[in-house]
Amino acid sequence: MILEGNSKLKYTSASVHHFSILERGEQRLFLRLNRMKKYILCFWIGILFGVNIQAQTFSSPNGQLKLNFTIEEGGSPYYSLGYKDKSVVKNSKLGFTIKPSYSYDSEFKIENIDYASFNKNWTPVWGPNKEVNNHYNEMLVHLIQQKTGWKLDIRFRLFDDGLGFRYEFPIQSELRHFTINNETTTFNLGKDYKAFWIPADYDTNEFPVSTSQLSEVSKLIDDARKESLAAKAPSKSLAVQTPLMLKSQDGLYINIHEAALVNFPAMSLTLDEKNFSLSSNLTPDKNGDRGFIQTGSVSPWRTMIISDDARKILSSNLVVNLNEPSKIEDTSWIKPIKYIGVWWEYFTGGGSTWAYSNNQDIRIGKTDYTTLPPNGTHGANTKHVKEYIDFAAENGFDAVLVEGWNEGWEDNQAYRKEHIYSFTKAYPDFDVKELQAYAKSKNVKIIMHHETTSSVVDYERQLNDGFKFMKDNGYDAVKTGYVGPIIPRSEYHDGQWMVNHYQYVVETAARYRIMVNSHEAVRPTGLYRTFPNWIAQESARGTEFESFSGNKPDHTTILPFTRLIGGPMDYTPGIFEGDLSVYGNNKAQLSTTLTKQLALYVTMYSPLQMAADLIENYKKYPDAFQFIKDVAVDWDSSYILEAEPGDYVTIARKAKNKNEWFVGSITDENPREAVVNLSFLPRGEKFEATIYKDGKQASWNHNPKSYEISKQQVKSNETLKIKVAPGGGFAISIKALK
Repeated sequence: MILEGNSKLKYTSASVHHFSILERGEQRLFLRLNRMKKYILCFWIGILFGVNIQAQTFSSPNGQLKLNFTIEEGGSPYYSLGYKDKSVVKNSKLGFTIKPSYSYDSEFKIENIDYASFNKNWTPVWGPNKEVNNHYNEMLVHLIQQKTGWKLDIRFRLFDDGLGFRYEFPIQSELRHFTINNETTTFNLGKDYKAFWIPADYDTNEFPVSTSQLSEVSKLIDDARKESLAAKAPSKSLAVQTPLMLKSQDGLYINIHEAALVNFPAMSLTLDEKNFSLSSNLTPDKNGDRGFIQTGSVSPWRTMIISDDARKILSSNLVVNLNEPSKIEDTSWIKPIKYIGVWWEYFTGGGSTWAYSNNQDIRIGKTDYTTLPPNGTHGANTKHVKEYIDFAAENGFDAVLVEGWNEGWEDNQAYRKEHIYSFTKAYPDFDVKELQAYAKSKNVKIIMHHETTSSVVDYERQLNDGFKFMKDNGYDAVKTGYVGPIIPRSEYHDGQWMVNHYQYVVETAARYRIMVNSHEAVRPTGLYRTFPNWIAQESARGTEFESFSGNKPDHTTILPFTRLIGGPMDYTPGIFEGDLSVYGNNKAQLSTTLTKQLALYVTMYSPLQMAADLIENYKKYPDAFQFIKDVAVDWDSSYILEAEPGDYVTIARKAKNKNEWFVGSITDENPREAVVNLSFLPRGEKFEATIYKDGKQASWNHNPKSYEISKQQVKSNETLKIKVAPGGGFAISIKALK
């Protein structure tokens, strides 16, 4: 046993080998005495440092979390986890099985163990806080299989709010590369937690969230999977997606996810209902292979955020801290964005279309679009886009998203085709150069749209040409889309091949100084720290679903605890006209009040925020629209004031480099009284608060556009109590008084 300074402790297999030699009886009298001294020494060191041969224990910096690692009978690695002296994870297996039928989760012995501690602040390019503390204790276990000589390292990190661990595959002559058959990582909870879940699906994250006990998932999952979506590939096992939010009857909150998903398939969780245990279910390809691994690489981190206070789940930086620092040296070109766009009109039923022509008999690269009769409903035309540019400039918005600008939208059988869109050729009624000059004259950017309809191989062929086209024409942000089944046809959205594709797009974009907002991609895992130009993702059920199959009033009170744990979401809030029947045949109705839509700009964190409604609706409600104009998209500090998954969320944030604060509060279908403690404000100063709240008779389903706006002076020692309507919310803008 070797003690290295105050922060590292190393246990070596040499001492184990030495003990085994002593036990052979050679030089018995002398060696027995010597051995006794060594055992006594190791016993006391084990007490001091939590280290012995069979079980290794270490704690979080505050001592509230304790992890125990053991090698069980048969040489299988196991871990257990406690929080405040209560069991959170019972003894749970670790490792893999690899093809064709090799065990990579048994017959191990400990080769050595390293301990370390780390405590340092770092500064994000953008984020909910201008500074992030990264503080953890670490245990790195080096394992070796006794028969094969194969090595496996498992690195554990305990933070004050949870656990992260990953597998590391050392370069070794005995094992160069392998194919994963299964990952045997288990989270043996042992309790019937309340769960906020969606079905595990390898092609989509857009199911509505279900709330039930773990023991009830099997009864509900078939109905949950019936949701009509563009692409579905359900797990064959009873499994749910991550991030998975759990709550015990005695008030313990657990969030299970992963961090730094790089060159690996995404993980969902297979559920053992009888034992209340969850195990890793890696996304396979359509041949059944779950990952192709070269030694010298690592797995993503498996993460658990744990607290008896729901607010601490939302304030956790554990996932982002487990990612590598930025690989982009000069990040000066990466800017948070508030934008509007030619988008919502395609969903309202008002007649606007992505396609230029109704002629579906086209051939990309061979059809001359100037010879096609226009359909007269194409939304992305020069005149209409100029209207959006004007509105953006008049109201202080940074950019305008334009969908449907490029050739290829006519074919409704596109899922079957490999070559669908051009990413360098615009429709005849979309003048790229004219719009570039016009937007520049108004100090507004245009956001590019690259819908691939999941023909990924064709997108990669065009990627560099598409990005060069963007830079040549003044675009520095792109919204990518992956609707439908993946081409190559052997792959799923969440498989290893596609995980690598999303990263390839982001890395390529960085070379062109382009920011990426990816839709229908794998759920995020904190990689925005490593690639800060990955400014947002969708990867969940967003506002667009309000226009067809709908969202429930509790939907946005759950997403911060599930999808947003991995990173910011382009949720596209700000819809004022919730009754879509005013546009024609669409009978959909939003699940929120108007002021809840305002609150989402604070509660649904993103550095990319859209005012998603039509221009005409913002002009009808200019006083409410003022909050969207004012609210920041980048922050110095964030304060989680109230939180309960599925019920309510209240968050306050301080605008970056400004003496301005914004508060958002949302609730589910139940009315409530929110309590806003203003202690986050500087002491001894006076402020003016502008409060946008539900009207007295408001509710999401009967009177959603009823709202009140009031102003009052406030100080840091005050508390506001505000009533929230069913499906409602409120927003507050706070500015210092001179």
